[in-house]
Amino acid sequence: MSHDVLVAGETLIDCIPERPGPLEDVAGFERRPGGAPANVAVALARLERPPLFWTRVGADPFGRFLERTLADHGLSGRFVERDGDAKTSLAFVTHDETGDREFTFYRDGTADTRLEPGRIDDETLADREWVHAGGVTLAGGSSRAATLDLLERAAAAECTVSFDPNFRPELWPDTETFASVGRDALADVDVCIATVEELELLGFAGETPTAIARAAVDGSSVHTVFVTLGSEGAVAVAGDDAPRAGDAVEHPGFAVETVDTTGAGDAFVAGTIAALGDGRELADAVAFANAVAATATTAPGAMTALPTRDEVAPLLDA
Repeated sequence: MSHDVLVAGETLIDCIPERPGPLEDVAGFERRPGGAPANVAVALARLERPPLFWTRVGADPFGRFLERTLADHGLSGRFVERDGDAKTSLAFVTHDETGDREFTFYRDGTADTRLEPGRIDDETLADREWVHAGGVTLAGGSSRAATLDLLERAAAAECTVSFDPNFRPELWPDTETFASVGRDALADVDVCIATVEELELLGFAGETPTAIARAAVDGSSVHTVFVTLGSEGAVAVAGDDAPRAGDAVEHPGFAVETVDTTGAGDAFVAGTIAALGDGRELADAVAFANAVAATATTAPGAMTALPTRDEVAPLLDA
């Protein structure tokens, strides 16, 4: 089976509350596999584009559970590292009555902060068409240098490089550090998938999401920017040096009965990579990514809710 995509980043345990409300008021949680890049990797496998996945988990029960889960979803264990000296990260996900969520991380010195530069060899990168990474591993530890190294070497290998800033305030000392490190990452990125807030923190301004996306294209080396807008859909802007040059697309999203928004952004990222990898035009890529994300919100959890192409098709055919 071809693995033309490499995804890199954290795999962790999401502790999902038994009911909505503040963390201090929740008595019970359900353990579920998570981590944005892990969700992206599994979503790509569900969309018939199984990637290689570079991650690091602890040699503990949670790590073993995550390794088994990734394998059960059809992902290769070639670059799934086991750390004998660090635990697996935990994230407690709390929800309000609308399904929106907040995260509380237990991640100091855990396995996914200990990725090391150079672990992905040049031959592997030479065989990849696409490399994707997220922003959580940039927040600290040796994983920051490892992620920046991977992006730089992937760009040098002429892979298409995509990046999701995935800003989590609790993981960063301040927004200035996030902006500085994020801009370093963007130097080697072709496709950025972000929220309005993330792009603004990275220094791009505009009166509308489309204008902000255009500012990011004009003000960085990124040639295509997707801006996710939750239930309101997404916009995308492609610069003059993009494969789909000069396009600006707005899509309103799809009306669905939302159960849980956890993982919806990751589903959108995977939908974007799969659609562009399929050679779709920008408008079709945005519609497909929105459909993947919307379908993912109709069931609880992150990985457990990620849809197949057949499950996405009814929204696109409606």
